[in-house]
Amino acid sequence: MYTVLMRKIFIFIMSIIMIFSAGSSAVIADELDDIGRELGQLSKALEDSQKATKPLEEDLNKLRQRLSNIQSQITLIGQDIARKEKQIALAERDLMKQKELIDNRINAHYKNIKKTQTTMLDLLVTTNLSESLQNFFYQKKAADNDKQTILKTVLYIKNIDDAKEKLANEKGRLAVAKKTADEQSAFLSQEVGKAKAFQADINKKIAELSTRQQQLIAQKFGSLNLPQSLGAGPLYCTDDRNRNPGFSPAFAFFTFGIPHRVGMSQYGALGRAKAGQNAETILNAYFANIEIKKDYDQGIQISVDGYGTYSIEDYVKRIYEIPASWPLEALKAQAIAARSYALAYTNNGSKSICATQSCQVFKQDEKGGAWNQAVDETKGWVMVQGGQPISAWFASTAGGYTFQNNDVWGGSHRTWTKRFQDNSGPYNSFQDVINNAYDKESPCMYSAQGWRAEYDKSAWLKSEEVADIANIIMLAQKDSSTQNHLSQVDKANPDGTDTWDKEKVKSELKSRGGSPLNSVSDISVSADFGVGRTTSVTVSGDGGSATFDANTWKDYFNLRAPANIQIVGPLFNVERK
Repeated sequence: MYTVLMRKIFIFIMSIIMIFSAGSSAVIADELDDIGRELGQLSKALEDSQKATKPLEEDLNKLRQRLSNIQSQITLIGQDIARKEKQIALAERDLMKQKELIDNRINAHYKNIKKTQTTMLDLLVTTNLSESLQNFFYQKKAADNDKQTILKTVLYIKNIDDAKEKLANEKGRLAVAKKTADEQSAFLSQEVGKAKAFQADINKKIAELSTRQQQLIAQKFGSLNLPQSLGAGPLYCTDDRNRNPGFSPAFAFFTFGIPHRVGMSQYGALGRAKAGQNAETILNAYFANIEIKKDYDQGIQISVDGYGTYSIEDYVKRIYEIPASWPLEALKAQAIAARSYALAYTNNGSKSICATQSCQVFKQDEKGGAWNQAVDETKGWVMVQGGQPISAWFASTAGGYTFQNNDVWGGSHRTWTKRFQDNSGPYNSFQDVINNAYDKESPCMYSAQGWRAEYDKSAWLKSEEVADIANIIMLAQKDSSTQNHLSQVDKANPDGTDTWDKEKVKSELKSRGGSPLNSVSDISVSADFGVGRTTSVTVSGDGGSATFDANTWKDYFNLRAPANIQIVGPLFNVERK
C-alpha cells in the first residue's frame, strides 16, 4: 500500500510546478541561451574581422564591449548559482530532519490505518455508537494527516533532486560559456593589441611624412610673399579669369582671402564703414567678449626695435596699416586695434615690439592727415578682456569669414577671436560669398595664388596636370612610403631622392591596383558655407571619378603644383576655361 501511495505521489508531483526552480531557473536558462547566441554572433564578427586586411580598432572595441556585457551576465549567473547551492545545502540539511520525521510518520500511518480498521469493526459491534464514531473519525483524521506529511516530504525530496539536476546542467553550460568568453576575450585582447601596434606604426609614419610634407608646403607658401596686412605693401592678387593660358581645358583653384583670417579684416572694416557702421560696431563684429575701455593709460611708453621709445599715442600715429583715404570709422577701428595689439604684445610696455608686418608696420614719421585724426579721436581707447588689452590681430582680407586663432595656428583658444560670417547677405553658394562679403572690394577676395612664367603668367593648370595631382593622392593613400617621390616635378627633390613624373606615378598607382587618370574633364567642389570651408573635391576623367577630402586635396595640390601655385585658405573653388 505504501508503494502504491508513493507511485501516486510521484504522478502528482509531475503535474505541479517545481517550488524551488519555478522562477530564477527559467531566467537563467534564457540568459544562457542569449549568451550562446551572443557568443555565436561574436565569433562570426571576429571571423569577419580576421578576414579584413586591416583590423579596425573601433569594431574590435565594439566586440569587446559586447563581450564585457556577456561576462557581466556570466558573473551574475554565477552568483545566482552560488546562492542556489547554499539553498540546496540548507535544504539537504533540513531533509535529514525530515527523513526522521517521515520514518516516524510512516510507522504512525500504518498504526493509524490498523486503528482505523479496528475502529470500523468496533462500529459494527459497539454498544456505544457515539464514542465509537468519535474514535473512528479521530483515527481517520490522524491517518490523513500522516498521508499529507508523507506527500509533502516526498515532494520536498523531489524538488531538491530536480533543482540539483538543473543546477548541474546550468553549471555545465556556464563552464562552457565562460571558457568560450575567456578564449574570445584573450583573442580580442591580442587583436586589439595588434591593431594598436599597427595603428601606432602607421601613425608614426604618417606623422613623419606629414611633418615633412608641411615643411615643404610652408617653404613653398613662403615663396608667395603674401602680406599679412595692407601695411606690408600693395596686394598683388590678380584675377586669373581675365588671363588666357593658351590651352583648354584649363583649371585654376581660387582661394577666398589671405592670409590668416583671424580678427579684423581690413577690407571688411572698409566695407562696413561704407555701410554706415562706426568703429565700435566694426570692432564688436570681429572680436568677441571685449570691452572698449576709453580711458586707458596714455602715458605708457612703447619701445620699437630700431627706432627708440614713444608714448602709446605717438606710436599709433606712426602705424602704416591702411590707406588714409579710407572712411574715418574704418581708420578709427584700425587705430584702436593697433593700440590694443601693441599694448598686449609689449605687456603694457614691458618689452619691445618689431616694426615690420610680423608685428605691425611702423615708420619713423607720423602718417598724418585723416589717420592722425582717427588716432586723436580714439585716444586711450583700448579693447580689453578681463581688464587686459587683447592681441587684436588683423589681416587684409578674410574672404568672407573669420576664424578662431586655434583654428589657424593651433594652441589654446583666445576667447576674443571667433568664427564669423563677415557678410551683408546670406551665403548659399560661392557666388554669394563673392557678392555679399564685406571685404569683396579686396583684390584678394577671390583669386588664384601663384603663377609661372609661361601661360600668361597665370595659375591655370592643364587637364593632365590636375589628373597628376589626383593620381599622387591615390598613390599616397595606397602606399604612404611613396610620398617622398611626389613633390613638384619642376624643382629638385627636397628629400634627396628621385621625383616621379606623371607617367611614373600612373605606373606605380596601377601596379598597386589603382585606376590612374590621364586627363580630367570636370571638377566639382563642395563647401560648408556656414563655417567657410571647402569639404570635398571630385575629379572626373578618362579613368573614372575620385572624391577627395578638401584638406587632403589642398595639401597634395600645394606639394605637387608647379612653380609657387598654391591654395592658401580653407575655402576654395575651381574655375575652368
